[in-house]
Amino acid sequence: MEHLTDRQRRIFEDTNFAYLATNGEDGYPSVSPVWVDLDGEFILINTAEGRRKTANARRDPRVGVAIYEQSQPYNNVSVQGSVVEMIHEGARAHIDKLAKKYMGVDTYPGPPEEERVILKIQVEAVSAMISD
Repeated sequence: MEHLTDRQRRIFEDTNFAYLATNGEDGYPSVSPVWVDLDGEFILINTAEGRRKTANARRDPRVGVAIYEQSQPYNNVSVQGSVVEMIHEGARAHIDKLAKKYMGVDTYPGPPEEERVILKIQVEAVSAMISD
């Protein structure tokens, strides 16, 4: 089990988009751009129930997360991990927090009836290229 360094964590904490890879039922990877957050050593990704990434993560919790620094694209971090929990409680407030981070708005503009879920990802391996 690896941990993110402080510098790697900053890339996740800044307003950078991440890419989540899940394993599809047919064996093919599915990759989605996502907003990202951290909670201690866990990566948090907020999505909606019924999407491919939630179904894939329930069936096979192994995921990949890649992120690069928008201001310096060669600075990047790739993580292999597992979804260890899917959290519904507080997911609506969490997507509002991410909307503030990524869009500068107080409330997520998506459909209010959408059931949100947080994918809590345990970091298992890290690969990074960072030059400052």
